[in-house]
Amino acid sequence: MTIRLPHGTYEPRTEPAAFGGGAGGPGGPGGAPLASRTVFSAAHVVADPYADVTPDSPAALDWDATLAFRRHLWAHGLGVAEAMDTAQRGMGLDWAGAAELIRRSAAEAKAAGGRIAAGVGTDQLTAPADLAAVRAAYEEQLALVEDCGAQPVLMASRALAAAARSPDDYVTLYSHLLRQAGEPVVLHWLGPMFDPALEGYWGSADLDTATDTFLKVIAEHPDKVDGIKVSLLDARREVELRRRLPEGVRCYTGDDFHYPELIEGDDHGFSHALLGIFDPLGPLAAEAVRVLDTGDKEGFRALLDPTVALSRHLFQAPTRFYKTGVVLLAWLAGHQDHFTMVGGLQSARSLPHLARAYELADGLGLFPDPGLAESRMKSLLSVYGVEQ
Repeated sequence: MTIRLPHGTYEPRTEPAAFGGGAGGPGGPGGAPLASRTVFSAAHVVADPYADVTPDSPAALDWDATLAFRRHLWAHGLGVAEAMDTAQRGMGLDWAGAAELIRRSAAEAKAAGGRIAAGVGTDQLTAPADLAAVRAAYEEQLALVEDCGAQPVLMASRALAAAARSPDDYVTLYSHLLRQAGEPVVLHWLGPMFDPALEGYWGSADLDTATDTFLKVIAEHPDKVDGIKVSLLDARREVELRRRLPEGVRCYTGDDFHYPELIEGDDHGFSHALLGIFDPLGPLAAEAVRVLDTGDKEGFRALLDPTVALSRHLFQAPTRFYKTGVVLLAWLAGHQDHFTMVGGLQSARSLPHLARAYELADGLGLFPDPGLAESRMKSLLSVYGVEQ
């Protein structure tokens, strides 16, 4: 059997995914807890396809499917990074929706014994704000995340990028937040390829200058910083930054282009992970880290290196629309019953892009039920007029 795609025909695999993860639950989880690396998957949200909404309406979520996907990730040993950009934070999911998501996911994490971190931002601000308002917005979200029992991830703020006038504004504000935090947090540096409004974050468009400011914040409060998440898609810069961190402060790679080499590390250290690509790769990624836990670096790379082509495809420019491919693969894998996204973002990528994502994911053996994935892909193709 073959499937006709926009760029030609393709013969799908017939073997189910090697690492489990089917519809309605974990579908074959197991294995020892991850030991040598701390690994979070930034998780997507499942829209309610029957809600009568517009692209500008507050998000309507299918809570059962959204939380089931988080249980799937926990069952395979991964942590969940909640309410971050993979969950369409700032791209359809507003603060009210994010707050409810954090509350529900934190309760699920407690019940499942899963690790959870959650994004702290300023997206309740809907108009230009001064630094005092930005600080108050961060404080409100930090309090909610800590009250829920999740580890805070201090995300980059569009409002702060607009209000700050110097690197000192960043140092002052982040220092205030770190003094308030009850437990060590993760600092998140999200590059403008993920959000153009964050250009010049840390007070400078020069990345060397911005890095110095970022490190100054950490150096003044190392006891309040568990780690940093770096999402600049620049492996060399991440390694250099990683080597300059104070002892005990971790680097969580957010580089969806170079994650195998960064997680493996070198003679001077390695990166942990907080990655959007580990949403569709969850079971495979967890197995790869278990192999690395045994000291088998070659086996780790043999599992993870072949996934980079898929990741680079999903995260190609404009990178911020990678969520569309992530949700497509969740639908094809049986984790949800539809390909509908918050804000209508299922239309943010072209049919050729989606077809190539299917082909690459199937080639990796990611689908627990290849026949289901093929059937669903054919149904999508038919909507676009591609007859089989």
